[in-house]
Amino acid sequence: MTGSLFQRVLLTNDDGIDAPGLAVLHEVASQLSNDVWIVAPSQDQSGISHALSLHDPLRVHQHGRRRFAVNGTPGDCVAIATRHILRDALPTLVLSGINRGANLGVETVFSGTVGAAMTAMLLGLPAIALSQTYGKGKQVPWETARALAPEVIATLARQPLPEQACLNVNFPACTPEEAKPLKTTTQGRGFLRDIEVVTRDDMRRSAYHWLQLKRDHAGDDEGTETAAIAANHVSVTPLSFGRTNSKMHDWLIKQGIGAA
Repeated sequence: MTGSLFQRVLLTNDDGIDAPGLAVLHEVASQLSNDVWIVAPSQDQSGISHALSLHDPLRVHQHGRRRFAVNGTPGDCVAIATRHILRDALPTLVLSGINRGANLGVETVFSGTVGAAMTAMLLGLPAIALSQTYGKGKQVPWETARALAPEVIATLARQPLPEQACLNVNFPACTPEEAKPLKTTTQGRGFLRDIEVVTRDDMRRSAYHWLQLKRDHAGDDEGTETAAIAANHVSVTPLSFGRTNSKMHDWLIKQGIGAA
């Protein structure tokens, strides 16, 4: 695959500019474009979702040719890249990731990887979030995303989407040879079930707290990204900003609540 499929590609992530997944994504993107730019957070911003820094100044530091770090969120990076660094020639594609770990179901709401892609969508740019699943206590199989992502990205981004959306791609926790073909999926519920607060005392007996995500690996409905990943498929889910619960909307109307 040559590096001329896309005119200009912007890369970002939520794991930070030195993350191994971003290095893999740069390898992948360089097979698709001769004009690849990185604008990524200077530090890990996992779980920051779509946040924008509206109350603090943003500073940009160049880390090499077409490579910049921003002391902000993934969404900040997309904004800085498209409205400042690349404002005279916008990217034709934004890629976010490759995240260390899956972004499935409810967790996509909290994901900075997905948040960056959705910020790009807000700004009218085609965007794909990419994540590499891995098993607990096991090495991240970066070789799977490295091998499969070029064709997946080319397939998904060759033509404009008919509606405003960003695409959430997850690679399964297996070898490239074991991976099954790309499958279009729905979001589903994923693995996230709860958030716990873990409280400890520091050396001065002052309390501090950690938030701890609680997950289980119960099966999800057929057709969801979780079910596809469990079967070793690469999954792609189109995402949008709309979060209206249609069933609850109709239920409220039937109860006479807010009905015209």
